[in-house]
Amino acid sequence: MSESAPLTAIPTAPAPDGGAAEWVLGHKGARLRAALFPAKGEVRGSVVLSGGRTEPIEKYFEVIDDLTGRGFVVLAHDWRGQGLSHRDLADDRLKGHADGFEPFLADYDALLAQFEARLPKPWIAMGHSMGGCLTLLALAKGQADRFAGAILSAPMLGVRVGRYPKAVRLLVGMNRLMGRAGGYCMGDPGKPFDDTFDDNVLTHDRTRFARARAQIAANRDLALGAPTWGWLDFALRAADFFARPANLASVTIPVVICQAEQEKLVDNEAQDHVARSLPDGRLVVVKGALHEILMETDARRAVFWTEFDALVAEVTRSSSPSV
Repeated sequence: MSESAPLTAIPTAPAPDGGAAEWVLGHKGARLRAALFPAKGEVRGSVVLSGGRTEPIEKYFEVIDDLTGRGFVVLAHDWRGQGLSHRDLADDRLKGHADGFEPFLADYDALLAQFEARLPKPWIAMGHSMGGCLTLLALAKGQADRFAGAILSAPMLGVRVGRYPKAVRLLVGMNRLMGRAGGYCMGDPGKPFDDTFDDNVLTHDRTRFARARAQIAANRDLALGAPTWGWLDFALRAADFFARPANLASVTIPVVICQAEQEKLVDNEAQDHVARSLPDGRLVVVKGALHEILMETDARRAVFWTEFDALVAEVTRSSSPSV
């Protein structure tokens, strides 16, 4: 039996009913946190929910309630390097680090293996930002056959690196060669708790912004700071993978990409390219939305949920839940 893990609940964000977290052993024995939440009413399938960079399971409690209320079992998890999962760099817990995308994909394999028997079919993959990037990588690297469909919120299929991308790539390579992959590459590493709503580029919804910050204040072990050169190297390598249409040819399931019209962080042109490259890809622009579509105002979130419900209708038309 798997060892239980904690979930942090606060008055404005209680844990969804019936959910429980447990530890998963990932790549090279890394201890990763995941949580399973039961469907409400008749079971229609399962959603594997993958958050973005800096985002712990707790941030998605509202989204999980939206999904379980639709009849889906939900498996949510913390990627390695964030939330309460294993962090690779012992010198600074706040460093947002990565060593390529292979460890993430091995962790995803372990996650599915541990929970597979508890996830009724059909399965739908859902990922935001970095989670959308890694979800699509997993699908392209062999997991697509296990899922009926996928929906991605502002996925990180390319990153904005300013006016001189070649210079940035050169800096990344130099820092890796000099053994500095674990050093901060941008941002103010010491202040992951001090951003304000008025300065944010994530959401127009003040209440949801404040709720996420209150969760971090309640458990600072959930916090994550600026990325490292190693993380930026991973992001650029993933973007290079998606830039080659042949790498996506095996992802024949329907994939919906919800794009934030007012995006400030990831590359919307890369999303356009991937949507065209996928055999059954569809791009939907969420008008007026900043990066965190699922944490946006109700009207903007509603666009995402309309697309999710349409995807469910498509993939369940000839499917019935089974364990």
